Amino acid sequence: MAAESPDVVIGMRLLDAAKRQGFTFRRLAPGPDGPLWGTRDTETWQDRIYLSGFSSGCSATRRRKSSLLVPGDLLVTERVPG
Repeated sequence: MAAESPDVVIGMRLLDAAKRQGFTFRRLAPGPDGPLWGTRDTETWQDRIYLSGFSSGCSATRRRKSSLLVPGDLLVTERVPG
């Protein structure tokens, strides 16, 4: 059994930490090195992570579920889904 490189070990730890925070991942291409697409939806945010390998790059986005922006510290009295 060969030992994995430190980069792979760190990457697996980061992936496990993201899963513990509620992300679910699916592989976008076949094979153990295929890119991963991770998603997490909370009440107010949609979080997305794209992992394509150490040399190919990664990205993450966070999008507010509501497009309504309330200026200042005004009270929001009702939330409407959609």
